[in-house]
Parts: sequence; structure tokens; C-alpha cells
Amino acid sequence: MQIAALVITVVIVALAGYFGFDAVHSGGRDFWLIVGVPTVVLAAIAVWRARRDDELREWVRPQWGDFTRGFLAAIVLVVGAHAFARLVMPPGSWRRIWLVSIYAQIGGPQTLQDHALLVGVAILVLAAAEELLWRGLVTTLLAERFGSRTAWIWAAVLYAIAHLPTMWSLRSLGGALNPVLPIAALAVGLVFGAMARKLGRLTPGILAHALFDWCVVMMFPLLTLPRAV
Repeated sequence: MQIAALVITVVIVALAGYFGFDAVHSGGRDFWLIVGVPTVVLAAIAVWRARRDDELREWVRPQWGDFTRGFLAAIVLVVGAHAFARLVMPPGSWRRIWLVSIYAQIGGPQTLQDHALLVGVAILVLAAAEELLWRGLVTTLLAERFGSRTAWIWAAVLYAIAHLPTMWSLRSLGGALNPVLPIAALAVGLVFGAMARKLGRLTPGILAHALFDWCVVMMFPLLTLPRAV
């Protein structure tokens, strides 16, 4: 039962990512809906199951210092993301198109700024949904099947696998696959998974996830696209 649920989860998220990151949905509301709605629905199932098993309160129980932990984790990830971008996709490199493709899909700078409140709400909802799904339900299913010691690591691996189809959706005109999102998913999945494993709760990871996404999308993007005149 656990294996079937894990496979279904990965397939649904993978299909959502593949179609959502298709260029036909570039910069529009459809992108956010196609990518976000399946994860939110799956997260709702995760919440239902956690409530049934009396785990939800422990997952989201707040504690003093949660914001600090989340903030510090987000800063580490933002610095790491910028370092990765500078090293692997520096200005002038042909690999820079990988970032161009991703940011063009999210939306132009002016559009994002004009809808900053909606973007912020979407980021918070999706960050919470992903943590409840991947660090909550998926990690729990893996722990039930294979033991809790390495479940968080395998959850990060599955999280990255679910992002593999975006390599084709975001491929460059020359046909080169775009590996940025699977690599990013593995990295952040390991960080958030380690936080959940060590702290026994998801709240700091949700805060870190939302702050990280807000920073790389709105405040400190890895790539600056020209604003529309």
C-alpha cells in the first residue's frame, strides 16, 4: 500500500511539473495552477491521514525559535543557490538559458511585483503543501515501509525524481536538457528533510521553504530579467 501511494504521488507531481513548465504556460496563471493544485490536493490528503493517525498536531506544533531556524536555513539555501548559479551558470555561459527558462515560466518581474501579495500567498501555500506532502506524508510512508532512519533521505530522492520531467519541459532550443529543478529539489529536500528529522516537526521547514522561495523569486532572484517598458 505504501509503495503504491508513493508511486502515485511521484507520478502526479511529475506530470504536473512537466505540463506546468511547458512553454505554452509561460508567465501565466495557468503555470501556478497546474503546478500548485495537484500538490495542494495531495497535501490535503496528507493532512487527513495525519489527523486520523493523531500526528498532525505534532507536525505543525510551533515552538519558540521556529522563525529563527527557518530564517537561517533559508539564508543558507539562498547563498548556496547563488553560489551554484555563479559557478555552473555564470553570465556569458550557454547554460545561463537554464535560468532564463525557469524565470520566464514563473512570470516577468513587473507582473510579479504588480501581484506581489498574490505571489506571496501562493508561495506560502505551496511551501506548506510541499512540506506536508514530502516531509510529512511521503517520509512517513517510507518510514513505515523501510524504517525511519533513512526515510528523510529517500523522500528527498523521490522529491528530485518527481522534478525530472521538467528537464524536458525546460530544455533549451538546442535540445539540451535543463537539470536545475531536479538538482534544486534534491538539495532543498535534503535540507528540509534533515530539519524535520532533527526537530520532529514541519513548521521550521515550512517557514524556511517559503522564505527561500520568496527570496529567489522576488527579493534576490538568481537571474534578473528586463522589465517591460
